[in-house]
Amino acid sequence: MISRLLQFISTWCFICLGAALPAEKREVTLLFTNDFESAFDPTPAYWRDDIELIGGAPQIATLVDKIREEEDLVFLFDSGDIFTGILSKLTDGAVPMEMMITMGYDAMAIGNHEFEYGWESFAEQKNRLPFPVLGANMFYADTGRRYAQPYTIVERDGFRIGVVGIMGQDARTAIIPSHVAGVDVRDPIPVVQGWVDELKPQVDIVLALTHQGKTAPMQTDDEAHPEIHRGIEADYAMAGAVKGIDALFGGHADAGTEEAVVHKRTGTLIMQTYGQGTRLGQLKFTFDTERGEIVSHDGRLIPVISNELEPHPVIVEKLAYYRAQFPELQKTVFYAQERLSRAYNEESDLGNLYADILKDELDADIGFINAGALRKDLPQGDVPLADLMDSFPFQDEVVLLEMTGAQIMDVLEQSLTLERGLLQLSGPKVRYQKKGTSAGSVYTVEMGKYPLQLGQTYRVATIEILAQGGDLFSAFTEAKRLTSKGTQISFAELLQKNLSKRKVVGKPVRGRMILVAELR
Repeated sequence: MISRLLQFISTWCFICLGAALPAEKREVTLLFTNDFESAFDPTPAYWRDDIELIGGAPQIATLVDKIREEEDLVFLFDSGDIFTGILSKLTDGAVPMEMMITMGYDAMAIGNHEFEYGWESFAEQKNRLPFPVLGANMFYADTGRRYAQPYTIVERDGFRIGVVGIMGQDARTAIIPSHVAGVDVRDPIPVVQGWVDELKPQVDIVLALTHQGKTAPMQTDDEAHPEIHRGIEADYAMAGAVKGIDALFGGHADAGTEEAVVHKRTGTLIMQTYGQGTRLGQLKFTFDTERGEIVSHDGRLIPVISNELEPHPVIVEKLAYYRAQFPELQKTVFYAQERLSRAYNEESDLGNLYADILKDELDADIGFINAGALRKDLPQGDVPLADLMDSFPFQDEVVLLEMTGAQIMDVLEQSLTLERGLLQLSGPKVRYQKKGTSAGSVYTVEMGKYPLQLGQTYRVATIEILAQGGDLFSAFTEAKRLTSKGTQISFAELLQKNLSKRKVVGKPVRGRMILVAELR
């Protein structure tokens, strides 16, 4: 009797004070992005019949606001790689950060492309964001000092989420090595376990934001090409190795999960988008407050159908403001007779064109450029400077190397593993044999009328990331540099100079990488 009376008094006090009674179950919506990479504008969805334009920062912002209006409890996260693109480059990353400020993110993890302008630059730039920028396993090189905040606790309407962010050690290799030289990226699993153990008693759920796994194929229509997809093995392994992670949103591999993947042993919910802002990730779940666990969930990737979403006015205004600071970006550089597309695991029109420019401008025997450096297809018609610079938005200088035929063979063999995509090349004609899921191994290499001579030296034109052995192409570091770092023109400038003189550009001749046999 007394206990019932006390319960009545307690309930009455809640009502008098205007407080809601605690509910047994709560509906929670987590939204997320990854590998946005400054994809500010919608892009033609030429690989789909049902969508004309897809993506765009103003459209994503509108979609997020729409979901916030429809759902009671919504959080928004990002798993890294917000930088890339000419507007980001010219402002040291300020423009993508401004987009995220307007959209009201709750936290983000650091991706490898946050180091495009150097580790010192990002150490300062990340402070402009009003939400936590997380890197639990990142330290200043050779010290115990943290480079970034390891975790945060986000609370909304009484629901608490402990968030840990990490970058994988493999992702660290997908940027110019000198740009990340001042940061150590440690094994993330023991680091994450320590923070999960500390956070678990203090929060309702623990969320991991990860940027790890195999480097994504930078191909606009990659969702339509399952043969080039990277998996979520690294995220799945972490979900199994670390106890206590309720949900994990990944990045770097752009491995689109159309629904949440449930780890069969730990029950961790794993998701990731295809990147470049073509999808908004959504994980809705029911949380049982008495049991302290997720009891049901619905995860999906929402296409950002640009034609059906009114552009967010503040995002539009911000983009217009920054673009007005650089009016030269709208000037036409050349006319493309056909669309110049890129591909990650095969020879491409854009890759051939840029490798040709490297070879010809540096008077080299061979031109090499990594497929991952090509970030945007070029449309048919007038190509403005903004599109050209977005197709190669990096700061790499061009480099002239002297390489032996044997070193060139090592580079080609590494390329054919497809670990970092197929090198785009100019000069040689390579015949290769294919085996399994990799492109295979070199069969013959011809330099004009003659075979490549292993003991002979050749002049090789490339860009700084490859010259430093980035993207796992370590054989380039064995070469002799014929140009000193800091004395050469940037490749972006070289592209502008070459293509503006040509005015009209067609598709380069194909047939540089030729499959001759399938090995069993």
